[in-house]
Parts: sequence; C-alpha cells; structure tokens
Amino acid sequence: MHLDFAVVADYALVDQSGKMSVLGIFQHIWVPQFPVMHPRLHLVLRLKGKRTEVGEHQVQIKLLDEDNAELLGGSGTVNFAEPPAGVTEIEAAAVLVFDVPFPHAGQYRFEITVDGERKANVPITVSQMPTAPAQPPSSPQAPGS
Repeated sequence: MHLDFAVVADYALVDQSGKMSVLGIFQHIWVPQFPVMHPRLHLVLRLKGKRTEVGEHQVQIKLLDEDNAELLGGSGTVNFAEPPAGVTEIEAAAVLVFDVPFPHAGQYRFEITVDGERKANVPITVSQMPTAPAQPPSSPQAPGS
C-alpha cells in the first residue's frame, strides 16, 4: 500500500464514481494574528495498492508543529473492495476536513501513517501578515504655493 499523493487544499470532493476534484492547493497561510483557527482546511489523500491488498487498512493523521507537539490527530480505516476482473491496482481517495488551530507562526506538518508505516509529511507554513507602515500626516499646503 502506498500513498499516491497528499495535499492541503481550500476544497475537495470525491464524486459517486470515485473521481476526485481539488481546488486551491497550498502550503502557506497568511493570518492577521495568532492564535488563529483556519476553518475547513481540506487534507486530500489518494492511496494505491495491489489487488492482493484488498481489505481494511489503518490510516492515522497527526498535525504537528516544529517542536513535534501534536495539535490534532485522528485515525480511521480505509476499506478497499475487490476490483473488477482484470484490474490489478486498487485505489481509494479520502478528503478530510479540519478546523485547524495554529497557536503561533512557524512550520507545521500533517504526518500520514498507513498500517503503522509513515507514508508522508504534508508541510504548511503559517505567517502573520505584515502590517502596513503608518503614514505620517500630510501637512497642508499654503494656497498658491
């Protein structure tokens, strides 16, 4: 079993036929202040495997900061059904939606583990928006000058 890809996006869905649509892939977030909650962040995964790997597989997701502190996490299972005759590779897509807390600026990453084996780290950098420099008040001009 391998992780074909994992990205962070603004929005993603998997339709009834298994086709995935992903909008707004990113790795950097600008925020006005800290701490901040980033609403509805979509973590998009596609797992692939061989026909012999049909069945249930454990997936664990953790959001870690640069000090390896876990900010959120969860686990679940992905179930691969028997593919049609002649198909040798199986795949499953997953879209996980999180409201993500970012307590401070810095480097974060989603760590993805499948069946106990770390498969990927998806990096996210979070920075505070620069503030515009204060403009000095303009002095009035004398008429006719």
